[in-house]
Amino acid sequence: AYPLPLASFDILVTADTVVAVDDRILGKPADRGVAVAMLRALSGRRHRVVTGVTIRTADRAVSFSSSTDVFLRSLSDEEIGHYVDTYAPYDKAGSYGIQEWIGYVGIERIEGSFYNVMGLPVQRLYVELDELIG
Repeated sequence: AYPLPLASFDILVTADTVVAVDDRILGKPADRGVAVAMLRALSGRRHRVVTGVTIRTADRAVSFSSSTDVFLRSLSDEEIGHYVDTYAPYDKAGSYGIQEWIGYVGIERIEGSFYNVMGLPVQRLYVELDELIG
């Protein structure tokens, strides 16, 4: 049954990430066409990566979000096609992984947590866990 019963020593951490550009929220692409369209929308633009996290114990829960601004250089259609065809980013919000080829060649800079863009703001998670169980 949901929610799962937690033992007194259990800690459950859940997280999910979205990419926001203009007034649009980009989740995970359904197929190649959507992935290419997402990367075209991000190309040459600043976008925001937001990860929501919840930490739960048997008797407490805390939730927070972390935001990082990412600046992506203009990418050619060939670069976008290469990335989508080689890395198949269908499990990634915004159709890219900063830790993959596109991050190496396309990310000009970030403002915020690198690990948040990967999908889990580990520094903030550490601080929140320390406060929760400290």
